[in-house]
Amino acid sequence: MSSHLSSNKIKVIAIVGATASGKTAYSIELAKKIGGEIISADSRLVYKGFDIGTAKPTIKEQCGIPHYMIDIVEPEIEYSAGLYKQQARKIIFDIHNKGKIPIVVGGTGLYIDILLKNYNLPQIEANHSLRNELKTNNNTDLFQILKELDNEAAGIIDKNDRKKIIRAIEIIKTTGKPLALSRGINEQEFDIEWIGKNFDRKTLYARIDKRVDIMIDSGLIEETRNLLNKYGRIPNLINTIGYREIIGYIDNKYSLEEAVELLKKNTRNYAKRQLTWFRRNPEIKWDIYPDKLKK
Repeated sequence: MSSHLSSNKIKVIAIVGATASGKTAYSIELAKKIGGEIISADSRLVYKGFDIGTAKPTIKEQCGIPHYMIDIVEPEIEYSAGLYKQQARKIIFDIHNKGKIPIVVGGTGLYIDILLKNYNLPQIEANHSLRNELKTNNNTDLFQILKELDNEAAGIIDKNDRKKIIRAIEIIKTTGKPLALSRGINEQEFDIEWIGKNFDRKTLYARIDKRVDIMIDSGLIEETRNLLNKYGRIPNLINTIGYREIIGYIDNKYSLEEAVELLKKNTRNYAKRQLTWFRRNPEIKWDIYPDKLKK
């Protein structure tokens, strides 16, 4: 661990990386050693009931280390990055005031950057006429529009996430700037040590495949059915990797074997997008640099 004795800011450790890269286990062991408490930075772990499909750490897996920003809202709530920043920032101060070290752990790049890099989200009001126009396009055409406007943004957004694609296009068209440049950055509020967890591509993909198999064995299909019965086809459910593919199986769009292979493929693609995002931060100290995934 590097020393930051010259700074009067609160020390925060950020552990980032792709899904299945070992962030959770590493952060818990680190928290035990240094007296830390963990703040999740995952846009899906905030939702109650999204357990198996998000690889949410169980109480047993948390090993007695306090975890925050997990299971805080119902899935039908449209939780935002701005609200995440507001709540997680307060928790950082609360942990620090207890004499503990805040450890922010996750793979949702926007949540991490808006909290720790002190990003300002663009205050762009909804353009309903534009949204209605965009909604007439299928997913492939929508994603192509985004690529033509901002190819870099297309590299970090799921091509099937209609809501995010439409919002990105809306921001880009309104500001006239690429998505990355439309976010203002204030002075960094905390003294951050960035740690990046990763594996070479072959190992990471094998870990992803194994994780998906474990999800299926642990009851992902039953969990998906229960969520559908309880909440219906809400956007947060049908747009979340893990549930989206199993819903396709439930709807008889493809076999279970095809759904599992699609889930593995989509998770690998998600891992690539996560690493594309984090690669832009030169302060991250990687155990294995993400460029190795390009091979």
